Amino acid sequence: MAHIHKKIKKGRPYYYLRETARVDGKPKVVNQVYLGSPERLLELAKGAGSREVERIQVQEFGSLWLAELLDREVNIAGLVDSVLSPAERKGSPSVGDYFFYAIANRMVAPKSKRALAEWYRTTAIQQIRPVALDALSSQAYWKQWEKMDSAKLAAVADLFFRKLAELEPSSADAVMFDTTNYYTFMAGNTSSELAQRGRNKEGRHWLRQVGVALLVARDNRLPLFYREYEGNRHDSKVFLKLAQELFEVAGRGDQGTMTIVFDKGINAEENIAAIDANDRLHFVTSYSPHYAEELIHVDRKHFQVVDTAKNRQLKAKGRDDDLLLAWRTSRELWGRERSVVVTYNPRTATKQRYAFEQKMLRLEEEVHLMRHKVNGQAAQWRNPATVQERYLNLCRELHLPDDLYRVELFRDGKRLQMNCRKNHYRIGRHIDYFGKNILVTDHPDWNTDEIVQAGLDRYVVEQSFRQSKDHEMVAMLPLRHWTDGKIRCHIFTCVVALAYLRLLEIRLARNGLRISAAEAMERLRTLHSCLLWPTGARKAQRRLEEPNEKQAAILRALGYKVVNGVLQPEQE
Repeated sequence: MAHIHKKIKKGRPYYYLRETARVDGKPKVVNQVYLGSPERLLELAKGAGSREVERIQVQEFGSLWLAELLDREVNIAGLVDSVLSPAERKGSPSVGDYFFYAIANRMVAPKSKRALAEWYRTTAIQQIRPVALDALSSQAYWKQWEKMDSAKLAAVADLFFRKLAELEPSSADAVMFDTTNYYTFMAGNTSSELAQRGRNKEGRHWLRQVGVALLVARDNRLPLFYREYEGNRHDSKVFLKLAQELFEVAGRGDQGTMTIVFDKGINAEENIAAIDANDRLHFVTSYSPHYAEELIHVDRKHFQVVDTAKNRQLKAKGRDDDLLLAWRTSRELWGRERSVVVTYNPRTATKQRYAFEQKMLRLEEEVHLMRHKVNGQAAQWRNPATVQERYLNLCRELHLPDDLYRVELFRDGKRLQMNCRKNHYRIGRHIDYFGKNILVTDHPDWNTDEIVQAGLDRYVVEQSFRQSKDHEMVAMLPLRHWTDGKIRCHIFTCVVALAYLRLLEIRLARNGLRISAAEAMERLRTLHSCLLWPTGARKAQRRLEEPNEKQAAILRALGYKVVNGVLQPEQE
């Protein structure tokens, strides 16, 4: 509540508007506004009849309230504190509270731990979930997160995912698994098991990186499991290392059997063998076309239209030429007979064909220039090995096979000569790859449409990774922590933020509002809480801005409304 507080400075009284709230059961000042001397208060009192607003303080409210609302059912602070000893739970805020404030920030406007307290000062956090802001320093986070070792964090994560499953049970018969990596600016001589140099998906191979594996439910797209791992560990090795945990999580439901969907980077022979050994598990995976070229070159007349939601939309628009096609066969892979489906996407093929033609124009131009220099006996162009290496480097730069041109180097007397011409046969074979993908499964009972749809649904986990790398929301990248323990805590906060955002989308969609979490958060960021001091009034008043139509729709979908500047449940 707000009240007037008097301070005596050098014998003179000065008055402040103070707002207090209970923080950990104790009353604390959470906001203070200077009003002035007694003379100024007298002037305010004389103008009491006008009820004009003398002072306004505006704070960000809507998005932060939304984050706290989503946390009420999960209570991440309670889950964290439950794995700590009584001695470790002492202090205010608690270790769990530190996690909550980090997660809420990740959901709204990700900041570093050093900038966290300053950001919270611009928000209505004291109205939503009061905290002593000076306690949210980077040093305090370091100290509190030191209490969370890897075993405790894994226990909290397990409790969290079980709670999510209670709130939003998954009825799907398939889960999506994928891995990615996140680079860090950690110095090369800093000790770390997690941060290692490896092949970075952002192309920054000189930086140390940390890998993250994620398992996502197919139907509600909520995360079921995650694990961080060494940045130099190959994806296929990660799956085998986590197989037992993955199988346990995937088999928790009552669906009987469960199918794990993953991409070709994980389908090593030992991983498939581990799945084959489990009677309850099946798989759908993509397969590299380079290991099955004969499947890629099958005549397109054998392909048939598959029944997918996207195909139905395209048919309704009369775009039959853009429909996804598939051809099914069987083949012995990894020691057993498997169902194999080759898909062809005309729209993807068109895009790839356009990009290929642009590259071929560049290759043609460069090869003709090379021929001109070689035949003209230009300096540095008289050694056949050097010329050949330059041609190969050019192909690598353009990401093209080196057999699309026939390049012949020979000597006419003592002069090096070069001939070149297109290899139309190899070009045609290369074009055959465009728009095609190979799916392999041990589900002979699934029809082609089901297999194709499972392969398409891999976007679920890929979308989660894209969201985690969004600098405006979640922002797991880059990792600005320098010890493995802090890296693990940071990754956990980002995964929880990711889950809360997806939970928000589910709740909104269930009540008829189909918008992304990013849009919902962005809309509510401009719903402010205003601290008003009317002229002559004894107490300040807190009021919410009048929500616009879209903000009101979001609040309504969540069961709330704003009445006379006050947020309240719809049923009241």
